Amino acid sequence: MTEQLDGSYDVVVVGGGAAGLSGALTLARVRRSVVVLDSGAPRNAPAEGVHGLLAREGIRPAELRERGRAEVRGYGGRVVTGEVAAVARDDDGFTVTLADGRTVRARRLLVATGLVDELPDVPGLRERWGRDVLHCPYCHGWEVRDRAIGVLASGPFSVHQALLFRQLSADVTYFPHTMALSAEQAEQLAAREIRVVDGEVASLEVAEDRLVGVRLGDGTLVRREALAVSSRMVARAGFLAALGLRPSAHPAGVGEHVPSDATGRTDVPGVWVAGNVTDPAAQVGAAAAAGVVVAAQINADLVAEETRRAVAVRRAPFSARSEAALCEQVVGDRRHGL
Repeated sequence: MTEQLDGSYDVVVVGGGAAGLSGALTLARVRRSVVVLDSGAPRNAPAEGVHGLLAREGIRPAELRERGRAEVRGYGGRVVTGEVAAVARDDDGFTVTLADGRTVRARRLLVATGLVDELPDVPGLRERWGRDVLHCPYCHGWEVRDRAIGVLASGPFSVHQALLFRQLSADVTYFPHTMALSAEQAEQLAAREIRVVDGEVASLEVAEDRLVGVRLGDGTLVRREALAVSSRMVARAGFLAALGLRPSAHPAGVGEHVPSDATGRTDVPGVWVAGNVTDPAAQVGAAAAAGVVVAAQINADLVAEETRRAVAVRRAPFSARSEAALCEQVVGDRRHGL
């Protein structure tokens, strides 16, 4: 059954991950009308557990989302499944259109859609992503400690990635693949006893649903139990193009993000961002914290707007003031179900 949407909300949150749900929870707790629109395609779906999240260490990603959804709904917020196709500016807010044609209005937008990982074009890599092909030593390193780990060169931080995984295992092999090593990088790897295997990687070898090793272009099989790779991270934000807001290259060279200031405010008035869509390196805890911070900023912005309007009404002639105050009361009563 298609979930129903009310006509208008104070805040529409696009994205139902850690950042979006934390933001929605914060807004709902200060009695803002809020709805989370979630496409149901989380980046961390392949992972067995979320790590580094205090008091929720190892929780399954799906369980974390379901708990978050229940908490948002417990304070009167809405969570609706749907993919946002377009956003357009209207008189004093935004009209959000979903892929199935449903529309909803928002006074403010909180975009927390996260990102997608673009991986090197190596057969077998995508299929093992989030299992024994991984990227972050803080997210997955403990699970592959003391195992035979490979690191596939795929970005500007690949050597650094190898040095990080060396802390977790004495058996680390670096595959330059199509990227040349500088003399300094080669010296660093040698100093840390990280083996370097030259040659282009042709594919991954898998047997009995586990990684066996890395197959080189000349047919050589280098046995590995886990493979680290740096993805190119790209913000999920194409629907913002009509507002003039497009992803740009991240300063660190890791992909694209939606720029914002320290409060999550973008260059488009009324649009905020939180989580990986603007900070690709943010882990789940950091993304959740960002959602709370940005939600507080959005609420403060709405309070300032409402106060300006209230002051204008107070200064207006008595007849105009009474009519405006009555309208505000009706709108407020409807918002809170009174």
